Amino acid sequence: MKRSKVIELVKHPEVVGLGNKVCVKGWVRTKRGNNSVAFIAINDGSIVSSIQVVVDVAKFDEALLKLVTTGSCLCVEGTLVESQGKGQSVEIQADKIEVYGSADPEIYPLQKKGHSMEFLREIAHLRPRTNYFGCVLRLRHAMAFAIHKYFNDRGFFYLHTPLITASDAEGAGEMFNVTTFDLNNIPRTEDGKVDYKKDFFGKRTNLTVSGQLEGELGALSLGSIYTFGPTFRAENSNTPRHLAEFWMVEPEVAFNDITDNMDLAEDFIKYLVKYALDNNMDDLKFLNDMFDKTLIERLEFVLKDAFVRLDYTSAIDILLKADKKFDYPVSWGIDLQSEHERYLVESHFKRPVILTDYPKDIKAFYMKQNDDGKTVRAMDVLFPTIGEIIGGSEREADYQKLLHRVQELNMTEEQYWWYFETRKFGSAPHSGFGLGFERLLLFVTGMTNIRDVIPFPRTPQNAEF
Repeated sequence: MKRSKVIELVKHPEVVGLGNKVCVKGWVRTKRGNNSVAFIAINDGSIVSSIQVVVDVAKFDEALLKLVTTGSCLCVEGTLVESQGKGQSVEIQADKIEVYGSADPEIYPLQKKGHSMEFLREIAHLRPRTNYFGCVLRLRHAMAFAIHKYFNDRGFFYLHTPLITASDAEGAGEMFNVTTFDLNNIPRTEDGKVDYKKDFFGKRTNLTVSGQLEGELGALSLGSIYTFGPTFRAENSNTPRHLAEFWMVEPEVAFNDITDNMDLAEDFIKYLVKYALDNNMDDLKFLNDMFDKTLIERLEFVLKDAFVRLDYTSAIDILLKADKKFDYPVSWGIDLQSEHERYLVESHFKRPVILTDYPKDIKAFYMKQNDDGKTVRAMDVLFPTIGEIIGGSEREADYQKLLHRVQELNMTEEQYWWYFETRKFGSAPHSGFGLGFERLLLFVTGMTNIRDVIPFPRTPQNAEF
């Protein structure tokens, strides 16, 4: 018999029809009952809801039913009927049960409910079976699909930028090295330095921190591109907001100035939030009811009004006048902390904010310099609970200014020769931004730790799964 997914039976029982035979396959969430009847909740991951299977105990072998425990995997054939209980519209009266895989209740880690998030991180191979993480992973899929759909529908091209690179897009130096050297016998030059000429690529290479620089090359030929892939930072940080491996979405658009960039960022983020509300309400409602009572309200809050657009200097003035004591002191020239960003969004303006024109000394070398000589055309999109969710800028298109800035920062010019040449041959104004995919998911799911919105988190001292 052809298998039906739980979502099909729960959402559209009329397609199969009451009184007809069905087959479901999935994992047991709960089992209860007495000597006469058993009630088994089966979930197959297609929806947060489970479907109830009603078992006439007398019709089944006792040894078989003993194998039906929380976590076991079953194939059930039976009749789809209207449910007599509360909480579901339909249920299945079982005719046949096959146990694909048992789960010993004495050792199955998810036998009981109410596990802490810390405990579930230790069993990342099993936590997707919980309702929380089922919702998170379905939302992760939905947001990834929506990202591709948004850009495809608007004529952007998906550019695959390299994971292995010889350049550092952010200039922070916190990168994972890529090498084929025997670490117990590293070749060195006469002055004792590592001889990278003998390595696989003939030079020092790293895992990328961003696809932006290569993305700019695509924009300056294809017009509008986006990258969407994993990025890596070797930052020894164990905060709820940092991962060593995470995903970034980075559009780059030729001929866009900073205003066009802000327009794109606002439209993009609103599209994604609306997509989640329109297509994943079951998951959002579960997370709202069970984890964060204000989740749906916050998502709708983002859609309600236009984002505030404010320059950095004006934001500093607001923070200095705020009737609030910040943990981090405020002054012109600082890199704003999350508490500052959230104050602007949640307390002062009560809506998302796009900050522009940051001091050039706290921003990356590639950002377009303003005429004042002190600021650059940077932009950050600030959200409630999250702080910065998007960072971007208009890019510096002037060769001499870009070269001077790199020299000013004592960066190695040779690493970026190909990047400079785009400013020599047919340079054009262009802009782009980066959206941290996991930051987006923190906002969309209401989760409070970034390790809980990626299937297998990579953090310092943690690469178990």
